[in-house]
Amino acid sequence: MVMETCILNGTSADSLTHAVRILFEGGLVAFPTDTVYGLGAVVSNQQAIDQLYVVKGRDTSKAIAVLVGDAKAVVQVAGEMNEQARNLSRIFWPGPLTLVVPANPDLPGNLSPSPYIGIRMPDHPVALQLLRLSGPLAVTSANSSGMPDSSTAQQVYDQLGGRIPLILDGGKTPGGEPSTVVDCTKNELIILRKGPISSDQLKEAMF
Repeated sequence: MVMETCILNGTSADSLTHAVRILFEGGLVAFPTDTVYGLGAVVSNQQAIDQLYVVKGRDTSKAIAVLVGDAKAVVQVAGEMNEQARNLSRIFWPGPLTLVVPANPDLPGNLSPSPYIGIRMPDHPVALQLLRLSGPLAVTSANSSGMPDSSTAQQVYDQLGGRIPLILDGGKTPGGEPSTVVDCTKNELIILRKGPISSDQLKEAMF
């Protein structure tokens, strides 16, 4: 079903209020982060998370990350984080680093096929304002699977227009590439996806 997709100024309080209303009603909202535009759903809403997979055309065997706006939200979505994860979050958050950690068992099962989730705190004013109003969001990149990531609201519209109700426009994203992903569930540091934070930066932070 085709729907109307609105693009609103992401720095406007009214736009953010409207975005939160859509999210709480089970809808999806695209918004800028410090890396690329993300497409979010309320993390506790299983049906909304299902829609993330459908709208993006994403394989359901692939996990969806969670973005948080503050430390309180981390406690809501993560299980016990080891010292390595706590250190990396303290050093690199907010920023382009996703940490794979044990998931809170109360989270919807369709968020990840494993008992682990990726969590991140983005370094972008629009994203942080939205996340602090909405609480943690399940977020995937705002593009169709297999297509280029979106660094502007217009690029999101070109790919997902007619399939989502709202895009918050925060201008061009400063990063343009997805976050570095690190597995923090084992004793050693394992980089699952290379990104803006290099392996050298990560190793330096651990010593």
